[in-house]
Amino acid sequence: MAAYVGGSTGFGPPAWTTATRPGSPVLGQLGWNTTLAQLEAYNGVSWQTLASTAYSIDSLVVAGGGGGAGISAGDVGVGGGGAGGVLVGSAASVSPGTSYTVTIGAGGSGGAGSLSITGKGTSGSNSLITSIATAIGGGGGSNRYFSADSGGSGGGGSFGTGLPGSGTSGQGFAGGTGTATASYGGGGGGGGSAVGGTGTTSVGGNGGAGTSNAYSGASVNYGGGGGGGIVSGTAGTGGAGGGGNGGNLTAGSAASVNTGGGGGGAGSSGAQVGGAGGSGIVIIRYTGTVARGTGGTITITGGYVIHTFTTSSTFVA
Repeated sequence: MAAYVGGSTGFGPPAWTTATRPGSPVLGQLGWNTTLAQLEAYNGVSWQTLASTAYSIDSLVVAGGGGGAGISAGDVGVGGGGAGGVLVGSAASVSPGTSYTVTIGAGGSGGAGSLSITGKGTSGSNSLITSIATAIGGGGGSNRYFSADSGGSGGGGSFGTGLPGSGTSGQGFAGGTGTATASYGGGGGGGGSAVGGTGTTSVGGNGGAGTSNAYSGASVNYGGGGGGGIVSGTAGTGGAGGGGNGGNLTAGSAASVNTGGGGGGAGSSGAQVGGAGGSGIVIIRYTGTVARGTGGTITITGGYVIHTFTTSSTFVA
């Protein structure tokens, strides 16, 4: 597209592509960006588009998963951590040149090898796109005497008074209950698309399955619950979507990073710690073949521009 070169009714600014913008711009410098098909000006810090219309984005926001519970010597299998909330949105309106803070929630820490409240798994942290979407961190798993936390998905329960946590509607499901009889299988943490499994006398509950999403350009599971631990038997497996496995006379396994998975609950053989929850992720996409915004790792495929955030940052529309 050529710049306007003059006439009886006005004047035209210089034209450039995003790649060929002036290397040393000055405050107020104005030009037509042919890559974006938009007028832009330099504000002293960055190029900002002018008089542009809003456009729509889809978003996947996954919070940090909860940590699995830990136990002390001679105790029981305990609950897996609940997955971080998985929130899928579409057609949110953003304004060109506006900055949107992207926060990636951390996974919760696994519980200590203790019967005290420190043995509970810690809940994960929220992930969000400011003013657009907030996903709730997953609940930490129960360690027998202290109930699991609620969250995006709830932590798994344990033997005794350790009840499972509940999930958040539209983001995840509740944790599973632990057994109340010998062998003491802990409940699995809730997942993005299923309740955590129930612990029995022979198995720890499996973590609830996560949610499949293709906003990255490929189908990926996010938000798997952590598996419940057990004293003697088969430990629960982590839910599809990064959930950590429960321990069988061992520590719980950590969830995968940037999946929002819950950590696995421990099984007793001396003091054992729970697995840590996985950190979250944010993906923003919009239709097109040229990036209109900045921020995150940008890929272009299947008719979409995709911005993937694995650490906290800023999306500028």
